[in-house]
Amino acid sequence: MSDRAFASFSVTQHQWSLAHGRVLELGARSVLMGILNVTPDSFSDGGLNFDPKLAVVAANKMIAAGAQIIDIGGESTRPGAQSIDGKTEIGRVLPVIQALAAQGNALLSIDTYRAETAQAAIAAGCHIINDVWGLQKDDGMAGVVASTGAGVVIMHSGRERTKLDDVIDDQKFYLEQSLEIAAEAGIKPSSIVLDPGIGFAKGMEENLKLLARFEELHQFGLPLLVGTSRKRFLGAITGHESASDRDRATAATSVVARMKGGSLFRVHNVEANVDALKVADALLATQMADQAENKGD
Repeated sequence: MSDRAFASFSVTQHQWSLAHGRVLELGARSVLMGILNVTPDSFSDGGLNFDPKLAVVAANKMIAAGAQIIDIGGESTRPGAQSIDGKTEIGRVLPVIQALAAQGNALLSIDTYRAETAQAAIAAGCHIINDVWGLQKDDGMAGVVASTGAGVVIMHSGRERTKLDDVIDDQKFYLEQSLEIAAEAGIKPSSIVLDPGIGFAKGMEENLKLLARFEELHQFGLPLLVGTSRKRFLGAITGHESASDRDRATAATSVVARMKGGSLFRVHNVEANVDALKVADALLATQMADQAENKGD
């Protein structure tokens, strides 16, 4: 596919409907979502922001660096992580959400697959629910999204099931089930963003194929979120064993996905990605202007 071919969908405009009457414009510029793990055991930064006061400081640094959304998680989703109950998860995230909501400096997202946590988070001031199980783990999650008017990130996962051989076929198989659940619950399409779930029960070859064929995910007609940040496959490619050393590789994948139509980028290091994505945005804007000029000739 040529640059001109994918430029036409790379800048498609969407208005993402969120809780509390908020709307986020997607398409013309990359949107960065800063990762805030309020956990003791996350793979990259477990324990660093477990104290709510430190978490708020970290969030404000990401906002200052250019994050428009802060994604707050109270349970690690890394392979082999210890599961916690909803009460523990809520106890971890609520003080941070309440403090950041009071500041009003950014949109807030809750990274959870539990309906009870999502409900509490939206009530405390969150605007978005980021569900790594794509509404398929907790039967009550879709109802919470619909009733609160929250924006929702529906992620693809390969966990606890047998995947189809082709990575795009498997995306279609899983995400179509999630979208059926959303429709039955009354979730508006304007509330939905899709995430291909890079790194979730996927090996390096699968992750690379997803990036190489990323433009095929536009078949759903919905905005796309990219979450490659510090993932293990980047370490395998670069040789960096430490997750925190993978930020330059993350920025490279962010640019690749942006040039193929990604709208949102969930990252640990906002500063390392923001300049790279500004370059990608400028290239896409130039392509768009060039395409418009050629159409007018």
